Amino acid sequence: MKSSQSGSAGKGKKTPAKASKSNSKHSSNGESPFEKLFEDGLKDMLWVEKTLTKAIPKMISNATSDELVAALEEHLAVTQAQVKKVESVFESLGKKPEAKACAAMKGILEEGDEIMKEFEGMTGDAAIIYAAQKVEHYEIASYGTLCAFANTLGMTDAADILQEILDEEKDADNTLTQLAEGSVNMEAVTEGDEEEEE
Repeated sequence: MKSSQSGSAGKGKKTPAKASKSNSKHSSNGESPFEKLFEDGLKDMLWVEKTLTKAIPKMISNATSDELVAALEEHLAVTQAQVKKVESVFESLGKKPEAKACAAMKGILEEGDEIMKEFEGMTGDAAIIYAAQKVEHYEIASYGTLCAFANTLGMTDAADILQEILDEEKDADNTLTQLAEGSVNMEAVTEGDEEEEE
């Protein structure tokens, strides 16, 4: 319906020409706005991964479940490797790796810190998983989009690396879900019942 309306309403207006004109603007170094958007996203995610290498150890020190500790330790190692992978994406573009503070992730991590201070025991573990999955879902959304951007730009090497990171984030999220649904949430409920009995 939209196409028929735009076709019949062409009173001298050339929408495609306007779009083409806006897309033709380039930055001082010859990049298109879309390429800059892609690079800005990469800068965000480099900051995110570097910051998570400091945030995940806090989660580990607050966790009580051996399984949760093991899962977080494993993902910490993966995250450390992801820093190098994001840097290699920059290198594949012929760019120097550069991190830019990500306001969204700052907020998610600040909220996670507050949750960890408020709860302990198995309920604390459930809270850590809750906070960690918010992190994972942000990363999944970001890497999924950046991978699509790279494919659109024909940057196959970058797309392959970003897809690899995306798969790792999905695996981490699945592991956390299995932990929560397999034992942690139920033990947190039982823990609450035990406290009421006392």
